[in-house]
Amino acid sequence: MSGGARVMWDEAVTAYDFGPGHPMDPVRLALTMRLVEAFGLDRRTEVVAGKPAGTSSLGLVHRADYIDAVRRVSENPAGADGSYGLGTEDDPAFPGMHEASALIAGQSIAGADAVWRGQTLHAVNFAGGLHHAMPGSAAGFCVYNDAALAIARLLESGAERVAYVDVDVHHGDGVQAAFWDDPRVLTISLHEHPRLLFPGTGWPEETGGADAEGSAVNVALPPGTADGGWLRALHAVVPELLAAFRPTVLVTQHGADTHIEDPLAHLAVTVDAQRAAAVALHAWAHAYADGRWLALGGGGYAVVDVVPRTWTHLVAVAAGAPIEPTAPVPEEWRQTVYAATRQAAPRRMTDGREPVWRDWETSGYDPADALDQAVRATRHAVFPAHGLLP
Repeated sequence: MSGGARVMWDEAVTAYDFGPGHPMDPVRLALTMRLVEAFGLDRRTEVVAGKPAGTSSLGLVHRADYIDAVRRVSENPAGADGSYGLGTEDDPAFPGMHEASALIAGQSIAGADAVWRGQTLHAVNFAGGLHHAMPGSAAGFCVYNDAALAIARLLESGAERVAYVDVDVHHGDGVQAAFWDDPRVLTISLHEHPRLLFPGTGWPEETGGADAEGSAVNVALPPGTADGGWLRALHAVVPELLAAFRPTVLVTQHGADTHIEDPLAHLAVTVDAQRAAAVALHAWAHAYADGRWLALGGGGYAVVDVVPRTWTHLVAVAAGAPIEPTAPVPEEWRQTVYAATRQAAPRRMTDGREPVWRDWETSGYDPADALDQAVRATRHAVFPAHGLLP
Protein backbone atom coordinates (compact mmCIF):
# COMPACT_ATOMS: atom_id res chain seq x y z
CA MET A 1 0.00 0.00 0.00
CA SER A 2 1.29 3.46 -0.87
CA GLY A 3 1.43 6.12 1.81
CA GLY A 4 0.53 9.75 1.61
CA ALA A 5 -2.80 11.47 1.33
CA ARG A 6 -5.23 12.58 -1.33
CA VAL A 7 -7.44 15.62 -1.20
CA MET A 8 -10.56 15.00 -3.23
CA TRP A 9 -11.40 18.33 -4.82
CA ASP A 10 -13.23 19.73 -7.80
CA GLU A 11 -13.99 23.46 -7.82
CA ALA A 12 -17.44 22.58 -9.16
CA VAL A 13 -18.50 21.26 -5.74
CA THR A 14 -19.16 24.90 -4.86
CA ALA A 15 -22.24 24.65 -7.09
CA TYR A 16 -23.86 22.85 -4.14
CA ASP A 17 -25.61 26.09 -3.26
CA PHE A 18 -29.02 26.39 -1.61
CA GLY A 19 -29.13 30.12 -2.29
CA PRO A 20 -28.59 33.47 -0.55
CA GLY A 21 -29.09 33.43 3.21
CA HIS A 22 -28.87 29.66 3.56
CA PRO A 23 -26.42 28.59 6.30
CA MET A 24 -24.68 26.09 4.00
CA ASP A 25 -22.76 28.76 2.11
CA PRO A 26 -20.42 27.13 -0.43
CA VAL A 27 -17.87 29.88 0.17
CA ARG A 28 -16.75 27.78 3.14
CA LEU A 29 -15.51 25.11 0.70
CA ALA A 30 -13.69 27.53 -1.58
CA LEU A 31 -12.08 29.33 1.37
CA THR A 32 -10.94 26.01 2.84
CA MET A 33 -9.25 24.98 -0.39
CA ARG A 34 -7.59 28.40 -0.70
CA LEU A 35 -6.22 28.03 2.84
CA VAL A 36 -5.00 24.50 2.06
CA GLU A 37 -3.16 25.99 -0.91
CA ALA A 38 -1.84 28.95 1.09
CA PHE A 39 -0.14 26.51 3.45
CA GLY A 40 1.27 24.52 0.51
CA LEU A 41 -0.66 21.41 1.44
CA ASP A 42 -1.71 20.93 -2.17
CA ARG A 43 1.98 20.15 -2.79
CA ARG A 44 2.16 17.74 0.15
CA THR A 45 -0.84 15.74 -1.08
CA GLU A 46 -2.33 14.55 -4.35
CA VAL A 47 -5.26 16.76 -5.29
CA VAL A 48 -7.63 14.60 -7.32
CA ALA A 49 -11.09 15.22 -8.76
CA GLY A 50 -13.37 12.22 -8.67
CA LYS A 51 -16.14 11.68 -11.17
CA PRO A 52 -19.78 12.37 -10.24
CA ALA A 53 -21.49 9.34 -8.77
CA GLY A 54 -23.63 7.59 -11.37
CA THR A 55 -27.05 6.07 -10.89
CA SER A 56 -25.73 2.63 -9.98
CA SER A 57 -23.36 4.06 -7.36
CA LEU A 58 -26.04 6.29 -5.87
CA GLY A 59 -28.27 3.22 -5.79
CA LEU A 60 -25.97 1.57 -3.28
CA VAL A 61 -27.84 3.64 -0.66
CA HIS A 62 -30.57 5.69 -2.33
CA ARG A 63 -33.86 4.50 -3.83
CA ALA A 64 -34.35 4.83 -7.57
CA ASP A 65 -37.52 6.92 -7.16
CA TYR A 66 -35.66 9.38 -4.96
CA ILE A 67 -32.77 9.74 -7.43
CA ASP A 68 -35.33 10.38 -10.15
CA ALA A 69 -37.00 13.01 -7.98
CA VAL A 70 -33.70 14.81 -7.42
CA ARG A 71 -33.09 14.82 -11.17
CA ARG A 72 -36.54 16.29 -11.81
CA VAL A 73 -36.23 19.17 -9.33
CA SER A 74 -32.68 19.76 -10.52
CA GLU A 75 -34.08 20.44 -13.98
CA ASN A 76 -37.14 22.32 -12.71
CA PRO A 77 -36.58 23.72 -9.20
CA ALA A 78 -39.91 25.57 -9.31
CA GLY A 79 -41.66 22.22 -9.40
CA ALA A 80 -40.30 21.14 -6.00
CA ASP A 81 -43.18 20.79 -3.54
CA GLY A 82 -41.48 19.39 -0.47
CA SER A 83 -41.96 15.76 -1.42
CA TYR A 84 -38.85 13.62 -0.88
CA GLY A 85 -37.62 16.46 1.35
CA LEU A 86 -36.88 18.58 -1.72
CA GLY A 87 -38.01 22.19 -1.86
CA THR A 88 -38.13 22.65 1.91
CA GLU A 89 -36.62 25.45 3.99
CA ASP A 90 -33.65 23.24 4.86
CA ASP A 91 -33.22 21.81 1.37
CA PRO A 92 -34.44 24.32 -1.24
CA ALA A 93 -34.32 23.07 -4.80
CA PHE A 94 -31.76 24.72 -7.09
CA PRO A 95 -30.72 24.27 -10.72
CA GLY A 96 -28.13 21.54 -11.06
CA MET A 97 -28.90 20.08 -7.61
CA HIS A 98 -28.44 16.51 -8.83
CA GLU A 99 -25.15 17.23 -10.59
CA ALA A 100 -23.60 19.09 -7.66
CA SER A 101 -24.78 16.49 -5.14
CA ALA A 102 -23.59 13.60 -7.28
CA LEU A 103 -20.21 15.28 -7.68
CA ILE A 104 -19.72 15.58 -3.92
CA ALA A 105 -20.78 11.95 -3.52
CA GLY A 106 -18.37 10.98 -6.27
CA GLN A 107 -15.45 12.55 -4.41
CA SER A 108 -16.16 10.46 -1.31
CA ILE A 109 -16.64 7.28 -3.32
CA ALA A 110 -13.40 7.93 -5.24
CA GLY A 111 -11.59 8.60 -1.98
CA ALA A 112 -12.87 5.31 -0.57
CA ASP A 113 -11.79 3.50 -3.73
CA ALA A 114 -8.29 5.01 -3.57
CA VAL A 115 -7.84 4.00 0.07
CA TRP A 116 -9.19 0.50 -0.53
CA ARG A 117 -7.02 -0.10 -3.59
CA GLY A 118 -3.91 1.08 -1.78
CA GLN A 119 -3.41 4.10 -4.05
CA THR A 120 -3.24 6.30 -0.97
CA LEU A 121 -3.34 5.69 2.76
CA HIS A 122 -5.56 8.65 3.61
CA ALA A 123 -8.16 10.54 1.59
CA VAL A 124 -9.97 13.74 2.57
CA ASN A 125 -13.18 15.12 1.06
CA PHE A 126 -14.07 18.14 3.15
CA ALA A 127 -16.96 18.92 0.78
CA GLY A 128 -18.56 15.66 1.93
CA GLY A 129 -19.95 14.42 5.19
CA LEU A 130 -23.59 15.04 4.17
CA HIS A 131 -24.78 12.60 6.80
CA HIS A 132 -28.50 13.43 7.13
CA ALA A 133 -29.69 12.29 3.68
CA MET A 134 -31.88 9.19 3.88
CA PRO A 135 -32.31 6.45 1.28
CA GLY A 136 -35.51 8.08 0.08
CA SER A 137 -35.31 11.72 1.09
CA ALA A 138 -33.18 14.81 1.55
CA ALA A 139 -32.81 16.21 5.05
CA GLY A 140 -30.74 18.72 7.00
CA PHE A 141 -28.96 20.37 4.03
CA CYS A 142 -28.04 16.93 2.64
CA VAL A 143 -29.23 15.53 -0.71
CA TYR A 144 -27.07 12.44 -1.29
CA ASN A 145 -25.41 10.75 1.67
CA ASP A 146 -21.82 10.59 0.47
CA ALA A 147 -20.59 9.12 3.76
CA ALA A 148 -22.99 6.18 3.54
CA LEU A 149 -22.23 5.77 -0.16
CA ALA A 150 -18.49 5.60 0.53
CA ILE A 151 -19.06 2.96 3.20
CA ALA A 152 -21.35 0.99 0.88
CA ARG A 153 -18.67 1.09 -1.82
CA LEU A 154 -16.07 -0.21 0.63
CA LEU A 155 -18.36 -3.11 1.56
CA GLU A 156 -19.08 -3.82 -2.10
CA SER A 157 -15.33 -3.86 -2.75
CA GLY A 158 -14.70 -6.45 -0.06
CA ALA A 159 -14.07 -4.56 3.18
CA GLU A 160 -15.10 -6.87 6.00
CA ARG A 161 -15.71 -4.21 8.63
CA VAL A 162 -16.01 -0.42 8.36
CA ALA A 163 -16.06 1.90 11.35
CA TYR A 164 -17.61 5.35 11.01
CA VAL A 165 -16.95 8.05 13.61
CA ASP A 166 -18.98 11.26 13.38
CA VAL A 167 -18.04 14.30 15.49
CA ASP A 168 -20.52 16.73 13.91
CA VAL A 169 -22.71 18.54 16.44
CA HIS A 170 -25.76 16.87 14.83
CA HIS A 171 -26.46 13.15 15.01
CA GLY A 172 -25.25 11.18 11.98
CA ASP A 173 -28.75 9.78 11.50
CA GLY A 174 -28.62 9.01 7.79
CA VAL A 175 -25.50 6.87 8.07
CA GLN A 176 -26.86 5.08 11.13
CA ALA A 177 -30.13 4.39 9.29
CA ALA A 178 -28.37 3.06 6.19
CA PHE A 179 -26.49 0.41 8.20
CA TRP A 180 -28.86 -0.15 11.14
CA ASP A 181 -29.11 -3.86 10.42
CA ASP A 182 -25.58 -4.43 9.10
CA PRO A 183 -23.10 -5.81 11.66
CA ARG A 184 -20.23 -5.07 9.27
CA VAL A 185 -20.57 -1.33 9.96
CA LEU A 186 -19.98 0.31 13.32
CA THR A 187 -21.39 3.86 13.47
CA ILE A 188 -20.29 6.09 16.35
CA SER A 189 -21.76 9.58 16.69
CA LEU A 190 -20.92 12.25 19.27
CA HIS A 191 -23.46 15.05 19.10
CA GLU A 192 -25.48 17.54 21.09
CA HIS A 193 -28.37 15.92 22.95
CA PRO A 194 -31.26 15.10 20.58
CA ARG A 195 -33.77 16.66 22.95
CA LEU A 196 -32.35 20.03 21.98
CA LEU A 197 -31.16 19.77 18.40
CA PHE A 198 -32.03 18.48 14.92
CA PRO A 199 -32.61 15.70 13.95
CA GLY A 200 -33.92 14.59 17.33
CA THR A 201 -32.30 11.17 17.14
CA GLY A 202 -29.09 9.73 18.51
CA TRP A 203 -30.14 8.59 21.97
CA PRO A 204 -27.77 6.16 23.72
CA GLU A 205 -30.51 3.51 23.56
CA GLU A 206 -30.24 3.45 19.75
CA THR A 207 -27.80 0.56 19.44
CA GLY A 208 -28.51 -1.16 16.10
CA GLY A 209 -31.00 -3.63 14.65
CA ALA A 210 -31.80 -7.09 15.96
CA ASP A 211 -29.02 -8.70 13.93
CA ALA A 212 -26.53 -5.90 14.54
CA GLU A 213 -26.82 -5.15 18.25
CA GLY A 214 -24.10 -2.77 19.37
CA SER A 215 -23.34 -1.57 15.84
CA ALA A 216 -24.82 1.90 16.48
CA VAL A 217 -23.19 4.01 19.19
CA ASN A 218 -24.51 7.39 20.28
CA VAL A 219 -23.06 9.86 22.76
CA ALA A 220 -25.64 12.58 23.52
CA LEU A 221 -23.67 15.53 24.89
CA PRO A 222 -25.19 18.17 27.18
CA PRO A 223 -25.40 21.71 25.77
CA GLY A 224 -22.43 23.88 26.64
CA THR A 225 -19.97 20.97 26.45
CA ALA A 226 -16.55 22.52 25.88
CA ASP A 227 -13.15 21.19 24.83
CA GLY A 228 -12.35 19.14 27.93
CA GLY A 229 -15.68 17.34 28.10
CA TRP A 230 -15.91 16.82 24.33
CA LEU A 231 -12.48 15.23 24.11
CA ARG A 232 -13.08 13.24 27.29
CA ALA A 233 -16.19 11.73 25.71
CA LEU A 234 -14.39 10.98 22.43
CA HIS A 235 -11.54 9.20 24.17
CA ALA A 236 -13.84 7.40 26.64
CA VAL A 237 -15.86 5.73 23.90
CA VAL A 238 -14.10 5.50 20.54
CA PRO A 239 -10.71 3.76 20.98
CA GLU A 240 -12.01 0.82 23.03
CA LEU A 241 -14.76 0.15 20.50
CA LEU A 242 -12.36 0.40 17.55
CA ALA A 243 -9.97 -2.00 19.26
CA ALA A 244 -12.78 -4.51 19.75
CA PHE A 245 -14.35 -4.06 16.29
CA ARG A 246 -11.05 -4.13 14.33
CA PRO A 247 -12.22 -2.15 11.28
CA THR A 248 -10.72 -2.75 7.89
CA VAL A 249 -11.16 0.95 7.10
CA LEU A 250 -11.97 3.99 9.26
CA VAL A 251 -14.32 6.64 7.87
CA THR A 252 -14.69 9.86 9.86
CA GLN A 253 -16.95 12.91 9.62
CA HIS A 254 -15.57 16.21 10.91
CA GLY A 255 -18.47 18.65 11.06
CA ALA A 256 -17.10 21.91 12.48
CA ASP A 257 -20.42 23.00 13.96
CA THR A 258 -19.43 21.91 17.47
CA HIS A 259 -17.60 25.25 17.65
CA ILE A 260 -18.64 27.84 20.20
CA GLU A 261 -19.20 30.41 17.42
CA ASP A 262 -21.44 28.17 15.32
CA PRO A 263 -24.87 29.79 14.95
CA LEU A 264 -26.92 26.57 14.74
CA ALA A 265 -25.97 24.65 17.90
CA HIS A 266 -24.99 24.98 21.53
CA LEU A 267 -21.61 23.34 22.20
CA ALA A 268 -18.52 25.35 23.13
CA VAL A 269 -15.68 23.56 21.34
CA THR A 270 -12.71 25.41 19.80
CA VAL A 271 -10.70 24.94 16.62
CA ASP A 272 -7.93 23.63 18.87
CA ALA A 273 -10.09 20.76 20.15
CA GLN A 274 -11.34 20.02 16.64
CA ARG A 275 -7.71 19.76 15.57
CA ALA A 276 -7.00 17.46 18.54
CA ALA A 277 -9.87 15.20 17.45
CA ALA A 278 -8.41 14.96 13.94
CA VAL A 279 -5.03 14.04 15.42
CA ALA A 280 -6.62 11.34 17.59
CA LEU A 281 -8.71 9.87 14.77
CA HIS A 282 -5.65 9.77 12.51
CA ALA A 283 -3.75 7.90 15.22
CA TRP A 284 -6.63 5.48 15.70
CA ALA A 285 -6.77 4.81 11.95
CA HIS A 286 -3.18 3.63 12.20
CA ALA A 287 -3.69 1.74 15.45
CA TYR A 288 -6.85 -0.10 14.45
CA ALA A 289 -7.31 0.04 10.64
CA ASP A 290 -3.78 -0.29 9.24
CA GLY A 291 -3.86 3.43 8.49
CA ARG A 292 -6.75 3.22 6.00
CA TRP A 293 -8.61 6.48 6.60
CA LEU A 294 -11.26 8.42 4.70
CA ALA A 295 -11.99 11.78 6.35
CA LEU A 296 -14.99 13.90 5.40
CA GLY A 297 -16.25 17.38 6.22
CA GLY A 298 -19.82 18.00 7.33
CA GLY A 299 -21.63 20.83 9.06
CA GLY A 300 -20.08 24.13 10.04
CA TYR A 301 -21.69 27.51 9.58
CA ALA A 302 -19.12 29.95 10.92
CA VAL A 303 -17.85 29.97 7.37
CA VAL A 304 -14.89 32.36 7.75
CA ASP A 305 -13.60 32.06 11.31
CA VAL A 306 -13.96 28.33 11.88
CA VAL A 307 -14.58 25.99 8.95
CA PRO A 308 -11.52 26.77 6.79
CA ARG A 309 -9.11 26.54 9.70
CA THR A 310 -10.58 23.33 11.11
CA TRP A 311 -10.58 21.50 7.78
CA THR A 312 -7.15 22.80 6.81
CA HIS A 313 -5.87 21.31 10.06
CA LEU A 314 -7.61 18.06 9.05
CA VAL A 315 -5.89 18.03 5.64
CA ALA A 316 -2.56 18.82 7.27
CA VAL A 317 -2.91 15.96 9.75
CA ALA A 318 -3.80 13.56 6.93
CA ALA A 319 -0.82 14.80 4.92
CA GLY A 320 1.58 14.11 7.78
CA ALA A 321 2.39 17.80 7.93
CA PRO A 322 0.39 19.09 10.90
CA ILE A 323 0.18 22.85 11.29
CA GLU A 324 1.16 24.29 14.65
CA PRO A 325 -1.89 25.92 16.24
CA THR A 326 0.10 29.10 16.82
CA ALA A 327 0.99 29.39 13.13
CA PRO A 328 -0.06 32.69 11.56
CA VAL A 329 -2.70 32.54 8.87
CA PRO A 330 -1.08 33.50 5.53
CA GLU A 331 -1.80 37.11 4.65
CA GLU A 332 -2.68 36.17 1.07
CA TRP A 333 -5.55 34.06 2.39
CA ARG A 334 -6.78 36.85 4.63
CA GLN A 335 -6.97 39.08 1.57
CA THR A 336 -8.87 36.38 -0.33
CA VAL A 337 -11.37 36.15 2.52
CA TYR A 338 -11.98 39.87 2.57
CA ALA A 339 -12.41 40.01 -1.20
CA ALA A 340 -14.94 37.16 -1.11
CA THR A 341 -16.90 38.05 2.02
CA ARG A 342 -15.93 41.55 3.20
CA GLN A 343 -15.17 39.94 6.55
CA ALA A 344 -11.92 40.05 8.49
CA ALA A 345 -10.24 36.67 8.66
CA PRO A 346 -8.63 35.19 11.77
CA ARG A 347 -4.91 35.82 12.17
CA ARG A 348 -3.80 32.49 13.65
CA MET A 349 -4.66 28.82 13.30
CA THR A 350 -5.67 28.67 16.97
CA ASP A 351 -8.43 29.96 19.19
CA GLY A 352 -5.81 30.39 21.88
CA ARG A 353 -6.66 27.24 23.81
CA GLU A 354 -4.61 24.18 24.64
CA PRO A 355 -7.19 21.41 25.02
CA VAL A 356 -6.86 19.34 28.17
CA TRP A 357 -9.15 16.50 29.12
CA ARG A 358 -9.36 13.97 31.94
CA ASP A 359 -8.89 10.36 30.91
CA TRP A 360 -11.93 8.23 31.71
CA GLU A 361 -9.97 5.22 32.92
CA THR A 362 -7.68 7.09 35.29
CA SER A 363 -9.94 9.86 36.59
CA GLY A 364 -13.08 7.84 37.27
CA TYR A 365 -16.77 8.53 36.82
CA ASP A 366 -18.36 11.55 38.47
CA PRO A 367 -22.07 10.81 38.95
CA ALA A 368 -22.83 14.50 39.47
CA ASP A 369 -21.33 15.53 36.13
CA ALA A 370 -23.74 15.69 33.15
CA LEU A 371 -20.98 14.89 30.66
CA ASP A 372 -19.95 11.80 32.62
CA GLN A 373 -23.60 10.72 32.83
CA ALA A 374 -23.80 10.90 29.02
CA VAL A 375 -20.64 8.85 28.55
CA ARG A 376 -21.75 6.28 31.10
CA ALA A 377 -25.14 5.90 29.39
CA THR A 378 -23.43 5.12 26.09
CA ARG A 379 -20.93 2.70 27.56
CA HIS A 380 -23.66 0.80 29.40
CA ALA A 381 -25.80 0.66 26.27
CA VAL A 382 -23.24 -0.76 23.84
CA PHE A 383 -20.00 -1.88 25.47
CA PRO A 384 -21.32 -5.29 26.62
CA ALA A 385 -22.32 -6.14 23.02
CA HIS A 386 -18.61 -5.85 22.15
CA GLY A 387 -17.43 -7.87 25.14
CA LEU A 388 -16.29 -4.74 26.95
CA LEU A 389 -16.92 -3.70 30.54
CA PRO A 390 -19.21 -0.66 30.65
